[in-house]
Amino acid sequence: MTEVSFYHLERTPLEQALPKLLEKVLERDWRALVVAASEERVEALNADLWTYEQRSFLPHGSLSDGHPEAQPVYLSPNQENLNGANVLVLVDGCSGTDIEAYERVLDIFDGASEAAVEAARERWRRLTEAGHELTYWQQNERGGWNKKG
Repeated sequence: MTEVSFYHLERTPLEQALPKLLEKVLERDWRALVVAASEERVEALNADLWTYEQRSFLPHGSLSDGHPEAQPVYLSPNQENLNGANVLVLVDGCSGTDIEAYERVLDIFDGASEAAVEAARERWRRLTEAGHELTYWQQNERGGWNKKG
């Protein structure tokens, strides 16, 4: 079964947390597909990843950049795995439709939104019933992550 990790944003917005999580994915020589709610959101995240930190470079792209197969991190509003990713990153409340095709799934949700928290709880229940191995990560005061379950 696929390992699914839920990341509960409490201290920083997605735009700050996502690059750090993607750096960890790339450190393990994995490839990631980041699925966001819309093409506009994808392009906003794409722009954020280019500018999130002056001293860092995070290789990534989206449909507008072309050549998805060459992108270690590919951002998309759909789940077609065009870059051969082994890690699926779900943001904006997106649900994975074929998570068994991935080694890991990162489900990142906004703790400031009660609707997002409740939707994440529902995804947790559904994945637990399906028999997946789940972990829960909560943001600490410095924006890092503490494993809670």
